[in-house]
Amino acid sequence: MKKLIVALAITTGLSACNKTGKMEDQNTNPLLSEFTTPHKTAPFDKIKTEHYLPAFKQLIAEAEAKIDELTAQKEAPTFENTIVPMEVGDEKLGRASSVFFNLNSANTNDEMQQLAQELSPMLTEFSSKMLMNAKLFERVKAVYNDLEKGNYTPEQKMVVTKHYKAFVRNGANLKDADKKRFAAIKSELSKLTIQFSNNVLAETNAFFMHVEDEKELAGLPEFAKQAAAQEAKKRELKGWVFTLQYPSFGPFMKFAENRALREKMYRAYTSRANHNDDKDNKELVRKIANLRLELAQIMGAKSYAEYVLTERMAETPKRVNDFISQLHTASRPFAMKEYAAVQAYAKKNGANFEIQRWDWSFYADKLKEEKYGINDEMIKPYFELNKVKEGIFELTKRLYGLTFKSVDNIAKYHEEVQTYEVYEANGDFLSVLYMDFFPRESKQGGAWMTDYRSQSNVAGKSVRPHISVVCNFTKPTETTPSLLTFDEVTTFLHEFGHALHGMLSKCVYPTVSGTSVYRDFVELPSQVLENWATQKEWLDLFAVHYKTGEKIPASLIQKIIDAENFNAGYLSERQLSFGMLDMAWHTIEQPFTDDVTEFEEKAMSKTELFDPIKGSAMSPAFSHIFAGGYAAGYYGYKWAEVLDADAFAAFKENGIYDKATADKFRTNILEKGGSEHPMKLYVQFRGQEPTVDALLDRSGLK
Repeated sequence: MKKLIVALAITTGLSACNKTGKMEDQNTNPLLSEFTTPHKTAPFDKIKTEHYLPAFKQLIAEAEAKIDELTAQKEAPTFENTIVPMEVGDEKLGRASSVFFNLNSANTNDEMQQLAQELSPMLTEFSSKMLMNAKLFERVKAVYNDLEKGNYTPEQKMVVTKHYKAFVRNGANLKDADKKRFAAIKSELSKLTIQFSNNVLAETNAFFMHVEDEKELAGLPEFAKQAAAQEAKKRELKGWVFTLQYPSFGPFMKFAENRALREKMYRAYTSRANHNDDKDNKELVRKIANLRLELAQIMGAKSYAEYVLTERMAETPKRVNDFISQLHTASRPFAMKEYAAVQAYAKKNGANFEIQRWDWSFYADKLKEEKYGINDEMIKPYFELNKVKEGIFELTKRLYGLTFKSVDNIAKYHEEVQTYEVYEANGDFLSVLYMDFFPRESKQGGAWMTDYRSQSNVAGKSVRPHISVVCNFTKPTETTPSLLTFDEVTTFLHEFGHALHGMLSKCVYPTVSGTSVYRDFVELPSQVLENWATQKEWLDLFAVHYKTGEKIPASLIQKIIDAENFNAGYLSERQLSFGMLDMAWHTIEQPFTDDVTEFEEKAMSKTELFDPIKGSAMSPAFSHIFAGGYAAGYYGYKWAEVLDADAFAAFKENGIYDKATADKFRTNILEKGGSEHPMKLYVQFRGQEPTVDALLDRSGLK
């Protein structure tokens, strides 16, 4: 999941000149005027790249003027005259930031990427300046100190506490010299992380493998060949073209019999941003890790992880490492058995070599087929994208009463985007939903949910959210619709779970609404929804063969269920290895100057089943932690698995469409955002704190 987090706590409606002294014309720059579109959605059809820079300059100037007005007040600080203005304003700066940075991920170009290098530090500088404003901090601090005396709701207490901690954690209590250094580090990190992301995207797009001899495509299913032929045609080449976009890369690694080509694809994918050229990220890895360490130590922490985790459910690096170690101990014996089984299967089927990483998907999938009589090609015809979408809509209707209306009067940032209005069971408007399904060169890889406007209800003014789900699913071809793999179905469910968290939010203040929760809690709503992927009662609602209309056979559903835990130990170890690498980079206590690859290999060594591959490295392309929001937080995926396994157990006990259970999950989790401590919210839903038992049971790792 990816949610844009812009460190802005205040915006304004005051008129102000930009820093050149020239007032921008609000009639010609849509980012400066009120959106008069349906539901005040972003007018993507009117926003041009040249609008961003002048708009940001003016909006920052307006926000700075509003801060001056706020700190000049004579009245004693109160929640109403200090915190509320920091929550509302006219939100134009935050709105413009959401539009720009979301598009820079979903539909970017060279000009936008270059502009991001200028805008990101500009916004960071504004945010740092605001969060180090002594007069503003004193007002917030006064309200914070009054929390136990005043008559505040739990949500108001959380909002005040988040604002107070934001100041403290951004250096408000530091000496002047440290404040300046802290601000400089934040500005530099904003540039480096964007550069890191741009390099990964460029490297992903730069490679393609052109094949002209069809014999070299032995084993590939027709859908993969059709997509590759379409890609070649787009590039005006004969034959077939395979790329590092996952809908191309994944099937090739799983089905292609040509081992040499699998190796070529694997090495290309795992060496992205690791070629010692101008797109190499190794030096950026060092710089980012060291700057984060310096920032944390300025704040009095030993490591960046120690600094970050005080605002997470896990709280300390030791607790995270103990958690990872506990799951590693449970997973390792199963992973080793699974590795041995795949190796034995490969040898039995003519592989006179020790399998390598580029062999794993190929032989593991064939073993899975032999063992359970199932493979992606058997499943995909029943998972046509539009049918899966209808199935997810029906699921949310049964759980929460939601309906989705396709509309064509909402502007889109790309022609492939689909737009919906979402309604409650009683007909009340709930949210705008954008869905963007297919890969393109202008889009980052992976899948994420984000928002263009978050929910709030300050002073009775209800603001409903604008939510976006962005994926990179298998594209339709000239003869075949988009047919999803089972992994893509679970990805769709995952991101839609995040979307529900945003759409169903029922908070008052935007600081805590929707997915504005602890990083190791945010994956609960997404991962819990994945559980329906193996439920026959749900699959029976929509899964029909795209050609014949035949309902998915019960026997095939049972095979999906039986195969659910195939290689669960291996997959657990793989995920834990990423968490170990993340924690290794963010628990350093001295500046790092050594070899990035050697450091990485040592960090992940406990989970490894293969020998290292020269030239391959995870860190230079690990965007989650070096360009996203998961630094010292990647463990959160496994942490949330513990939560989601325990939470789904409640649905299994009472029925997967049980309204009472769904209502409890909605009112205690989905609607509450970050308005209270996540463990308190979870206990209110479940009646107890979770343990790892439900996860180990579900995964067959006991």
